Amino acid sequence: MAIILTEAEAKALCQKVLSYSKADECEVNILGEERGNLRYARNEVSTSGSLINQNLQVQSAFGKKVGVATIDEFSEESIEKVVRRSEELARLAPENPEYVGVLEPQTYLKSNGFFESTAGINPDYRADAVAKSLDLTRTQNMTAAGFLENQKGYSAMMNSKGLFAYYPSTSVNFSLTVRTPDGKGSGYVAKGYSDVTQLDTTAATKVAIQKSKGSVDAKALEPGKYTVILEPTAAAVLLENIFFNLDARSADEGRSFLSKAGGKSKLNEKIVDERVHIYSDPTHPDLPASPWAGDGQAADKISWIENGVVKNLVYSRYWAQKNNVKPVPFPTNVIMAGGTASMEDLIKSTQRGILVTKLWYIREVDPQTLLLTGLTRDGTFYIENGVIKHPIKNFRFNESPVIMLNNLETLGKPERVVSTESNRNYLIPPMKIREFTFSSLSDAV
Repeated sequence: MAIILTEAEAKALCQKVLSYSKADECEVNILGEERGNLRYARNEVSTSGSLINQNLQVQSAFGKKVGVATIDEFSEESIEKVVRRSEELARLAPENPEYVGVLEPQTYLKSNGFFESTAGINPDYRADAVAKSLDLTRTQNMTAAGFLENQKGYSAMMNSKGLFAYYPSTSVNFSLTVRTPDGKGSGYVAKGYSDVTQLDTTAATKVAIQKSKGSVDAKALEPGKYTVILEPTAAAVLLENIFFNLDARSADEGRSFLSKAGGKSKLNEKIVDERVHIYSDPTHPDLPASPWAGDGQAADKISWIENGVVKNLVYSRYWAQKNNVKPVPFPTNVIMAGGTASMEDLIKSTQRGILVTKLWYIREVDPQTLLLTGLTRDGTFYIENGVIKHPIKNFRFNESPVIMLNNLETLGKPERVVSTESNRNYLIPPMKIREFTFSSLSDAV
């Protein structure tokens, strides 16, 4: 059997699995994927890898007693065995008071996240793409370390009430750090796409080289509050902490930055600047995503924060039932709307400020305010009178993305970025923020 199943093949396999079920309810999830990668360091390729993965997960329920079993082979014998195993586990399990049963069939949006161009990537393609990057760094006597990874796959599910969902997808991610020969300058770039024809490793490498050369002889600046321009790569690792915490239950139970006294949440309240619009749209051409989530719930276009107001929160089916509201699944993609300003426009309009390429080592300090700490790296620059004056030493920051979005000055044009913390892809604009808090200096490049 092929690793990547067509919709018809996936449906037939799910039906076969369900035919063995003797439980009150049964849910089947299958996935198949093929990945390839090329890693390089010190201007030499160090590893070339490939991964093939297939999984079949069966969830059986007797009343509210639920059991789950997983296998990675799809023979008739294995399929029957995993169904029986899930049923055995269900009979042994205590009742789950939060189990709400399987869903009825749903209607899904059409989302195109599978590109033949990306599905056709082979080792030769990866070698050629990386060679273009290495030619530049070697010619300019710079030292490069990078990673190129591509993926093609699908996920599908079916349950005993007749729900069926299927979604194929492709992706390619490229990340690169370039250092000067003396190790005193460092630049970074990361790109992610569903369609590999959009990836230009030469152009990306030029950006990292420019930042690396420009960051040599960094000067120390006093820690404090500064106007900052966050490139999308830097903004993403802060903003995703908002995205991950848009959960109604944790807000209602007092565990979130969206909590209010008395077991309430900040739903329908303004929490950030009115220009902030954060939403999900699985059909977005620049960030296509699965039109279904979790146990088969439809992932529709939805606004989370609009005009600065919290419009929706994630409600599990159990929590929605308990609160008599409509369930809302966790998003399959997240997009932040922006403006029309280019990075050059943001710099030109800045009297005195700091340009941040990348933030890393992000840690949560206070979940109630979403206060985070972390470090700048790989290209931090001082701006004066609308021009980049010189590189500066890296800072540790202490800042909440919620406070940050209340101190918003300008939003640029959104672009697809790869989070250096979670490896998720988002559409995020560059942004100018006032009074961003840098708490101490860091000697790392």
